[in-house]
Amino acid sequence: MSSAKLVSDLRERTGAGFMDCKTALVESNNDMEKAIEFLRKKGLAAALKKAGRAANQGRIQSYIHSNGKIGVLVEVNCETDFVANTNDFQSLVQNIAMHVAAANPRFLDEAGVPADIVEKEKSIFRQQAEELGKKGPVLDKIAEGKIGKFFSENCLLKQPYVREPEKSIEDLVKEAIAKLGENISVRRFVRFQLGEGKATT
Repeated sequence: MSSAKLVSDLRERTGAGFMDCKTALVESNNDMEKAIEFLRKKGLAAALKKAGRAANQGRIQSYIHSNGKIGVLVEVNCETDFVANTNDFQSLVQNIAMHVAAANPRFLDEAGVPADIVEKEKSIFRQQAEELGKKGPVLDKIAEGKIGKFFSENCLLKQPYVREPEKSIEDLVKEAIAKLGENISVRRFVRFQLGEGKATT
């Protein structure tokens, strides 16, 4: 099995981030069970178990880009005021706000993409594949693959983190869950760009 496939499988089984899984596999000589044990000891594998817990506290963070032309508001939730007031949590929220300013995501996650947009994108991808001479079930397979790329480019949680592109924003949140011991979720964001949406005459 390729190292990339091993990393992917380990991430799916534990919910840990890409680099943590890669490190765990190196440390365990690509032994899956030993890698899982390695991650458990670090507390990362517990992150997914916390995901279902209520997160009603947190922080709303603003970020204004240095040129004053881009502004962001983001709400990130956690379980307690105690965690919301830690430097680690506040740093996470600030980093997400800065990422939104830089990467300009259109949606929070895959579930937030309207069905008509998904279908429109798939239709475009199928048409592109047809023009390349692809036919039958292959068209749907190509469309599904490309819609995954569409999500990673347009959904905040799926986007590669601008400061560490080997991680997604989702990975960043999971690492914070593991470190802080509480469920953490990005609830919503809004991004303003100077002059955007102005009426023209």
